[in-house]
Parts: sequence; C-alpha cells; structure tokens
Amino acid sequence: MKRFMTRFLLLPLLPFVEVASSCSWQGPELEVTSEVINPDCIGLGVEWDPYDEVPAWGYEISEEDWRKLYSRLDAMRPSFVRCMINSPFLYYDSTDGTFHPERNSSSITRLLSYCQKNSIRVLFGEFNPPTWSMRESWEWIEYSVKYLNFLVEEKGFTCITDFIIYNEPDGDWASTNGDWGLYLRMLGRFRSEMDKYPALSDGKVSLCGPDVVLNYRNPASPYDDKGWVERSVQDASDLISLYEIHAYPGQHEVRSGELASRLREIVPLIPEGKKIVLGEAGFKYDNPDDTLLMEKHLGRVEEIPFTKGTDSNLLVYDYFYGLDMSLLAMECLNNGLGGLAVWMLDDAMHTKNDSGVPEDLKIWGFWNILGEEAFGKADEEKVRPFYYTWSLMSRYFPRGCDILKCNIPEGIPGINVLAASLGDEKSVCILNISEESRSLSIRLQSPFENASQYLYTQREDYENISPVKTGINGSTIRAEIPPGSLILISDMR
Repeated sequence: MKRFMTRFLLLPLLPFVEVASSCSWQGPELEVTSEVINPDCIGLGVEWDPYDEVPAWGYEISEEDWRKLYSRLDAMRPSFVRCMINSPFLYYDSTDGTFHPERNSSSITRLLSYCQKNSIRVLFGEFNPPTWSMRESWEWIEYSVKYLNFLVEEKGFTCITDFIIYNEPDGDWASTNGDWGLYLRMLGRFRSEMDKYPALSDGKVSLCGPDVVLNYRNPASPYDDKGWVERSVQDASDLISLYEIHAYPGQHEVRSGELASRLREIVPLIPEGKKIVLGEAGFKYDNPDDTLLMEKHLGRVEEIPFTKGTDSNLLVYDYFYGLDMSLLAMECLNNGLGGLAVWMLDDAMHTKNDSGVPEDLKIWGFWNILGEEAFGKADEEKVRPFYYTWSLMSRYFPRGCDILKCNIPEGIPGINVLAASLGDEKSVCILNISEESRSLSIRLQSPFENASQYLYTQREDYENISPVKTGINGSTIRAEIPPGSLILISDMR
C-alpha cells in the first residue's frame, strides 16, 4: 500500500470523474440503503486553539490573517471546534499567581466570536493546570471555572457547551499521570464549582471526558483506554455528558480495519442517549507496518529548519494524507462515533511542550498562518491537500445528519463508502485507495435532486473547493473513481 501511495504522487492530473444517470449499466452496484446506523451525528470539526504562544514569539495574528482564517473556515463549515488553552499564557500570571481574565484575550475572543456567529459547538478546556503542583488544588478549580464563566456569561460565548478539565489525563506526559482517582475527584469538584454560576449550571455547559488516547496504556495506571472509558461510564455518567477520546493510528491500522475493530469495542460502552467523539484525530507512524512512512517523515526533519519533528507529522504536506484522513472519518462515523476533530487547524498554535519558543514547531495543520512572518516561509501559509477532503466531508456530513448503511459489492478492493441523510437531502462519499480505477453504479432509495459532485485528485490549488459537475438527478448514478481519489456527491445545501 505504501508503494501505491508513492505511485499516486507520480500520476498526471486525471480527467474529471464522469457521473451520469444510468439504469441499463450492469456493472457492480453500490446500494445506499435507508437504514440509519448512526443517527444525529455531531459532525466533523477541528482543533482550533487560540494562539496562546504567539505573543511570546513576538508576533500577532494580523487582520489580514484573521480574514484568511475566517474565509477558509467558511468553506470548511466545521460542526464543532475543540479549543484548549494554556492558562499561563492567558488568565494566570505565573509571576505572582494572580487571576487576570482579560490578559492576552484578543485571539481567544476572535476565535470564539467566529464560532458564536456561525453556531459552531465548542468543546473548551485546559491542557493542564497552571502549574503541575496545582493539579488537585481548589485555587485552580476556582480560577478555571471563573474564567469559563467570564467567557460564557460576561463575553456571551454560549457556543461553549462542553468543558474538558484535563488533556489526556491517562498519559504519562499529563499532570495526572494516569491517576483515575484524582481525575474522578476533580470531575466532581469542577462540577460543583460550575454549578455556582447560573450560566454554567443546569446543562448549559456540560463536562466532557475522559479525553484519553486510544490504544495507549500508561504503566502507572491500572486502566488502558477502554478501562478509562468503562470507569467513566460506571463512576461518572452523572457528570459526563459527552464522551471524548483521541486517536493517532497508523496508516496500516486504519486501512487494515484494525482501528474499526477497536472502535466497535469502545462505542457499545457508551450509555444510551449519549455520544462519543474523537476530540483529536491524526496519524502517527510508530508501528513497524508503517516503517517506510516513518522514514519519509524523519527525512523531512532535516529539510524543515523550524521543527525538530518531535511532535509533528511531516507527511501532512502529502496528497495521500487527504485520503487517509477521509478514511479515518469514514471508519469513525460508520462504526458509531458521533464525530471527530482533526488535529489540528494551524501550525502556528503550538510548539513542543508549549515552550513559547518557536524552535520545535508542531506541524500538523492545514497551514501555518504565520509562515511568512515568524518563519520566513510564505508557502507554509498555503493550504495543504487534506484541507480539501476535510472541508468536503465537514460540509456534507454536518451536525444532525444520519449515517446510512451501504452495501458495497464484493470483488472491488480499495473502495470505502460513507453516506448520510439530513431530512430529504443526501451525501455519498466514495474513496478509492487502490491503484486501479473503479466503476460503480450507485443506487439510492430516494433520488438526488440537483446534486453536485466533487473530486479530490492531484491539482495545483487545494483551496478552491468547487464542484466538477452540477445538476445531478436520479436514484441510479454511474461513477468512475480514479485510483487514489475521492468523489463526493451531495444535494445538501
């Protein structure tokens, strides 16, 4: 499969996919049924953190850059945003331990204003307490909840509906170091403090967790990822309203179906009436099956002077990453998750360990909005290929959609499908990760009405997301899907 991806990069731009009504064609038929397998999804989103470190670098996000960010997000239409802060860059003054809610508030205000205006659900939280010694202190709880109330009540950002108290508390890199008992105690304490504020109580802002990493086990913890979810359900179901985990699988893990199998173990644990999402989603290549991809990543570390690559994926520049992130979204939604947020929107949000010194940038984003100003690399501000596929799927598998069961014909390897309905409107996405072109007849239970078709293939411009065909009607559609490509047909508006 890794060899296939290399070959895709060498292919010339393929002709646009031909999609036409056909009732007589006798090739393989993909049936999109009316059976709902995952109702009322939360949708696709992004991790968008408020550029906490940028002032410490000696820069700021300019008005022109904010306009560029807003324009690109307008095209993407994320259903939700996970927004995490580092309090020492914001409300907590480390020099004297005092609380200053207005401190360095420009970026988070701009971010949340956009979400408020566009009805984007925000999962808000803190990566860690201001100091690790405060990991169980009431002082931090009071400051943290007071700041949350400042944003929701005083600033009016009611788009914040969910609160995350720690980032990845199962990790040996977290202040909690996998201490489940500490995490459970702090959940209760945060909830009791939140209930003192009318704007945060009575379901207005709920707790979200446990925020743990899929397929990870901290030796200091008695529980693996599944155990953390099980204990969260057993011991904290009265506290947690939205369950949330993270996943950084390898390419082989996703393409082989191993990830889907693991998700099918986790999803049934969630109580009826509640949902689980991936709050962070991306790819890492630590598994031996992804050795060639890891070698490619490491080779790029020498080429990029502003990162050591210690917490980056330097393959986000590659065309195939758009295919893999789409497949990850398909596997999640087809296997019962309510949604997922890509890690992350913008390289300019974080350095390794959030040091405030941009010498080891975390490169995971769709772009680096400060590429020219802070790093002397204007090309880093351009969108990367996976922005195209994530925008398509975010737009056409929105909040509230129902995921439909699809019957994929046998004998055509490399084809993956996701279909959804929202009222009378429908979307069908087909991904071909094989090295051969695939011909399919797509049969729906109700016809497309004036649908548009989009194609992800190699091109020069990944920011211009426009259909290759419009005015598609009918319940039987013939599609030719080139190797290493994605097509999406939708009559959603």
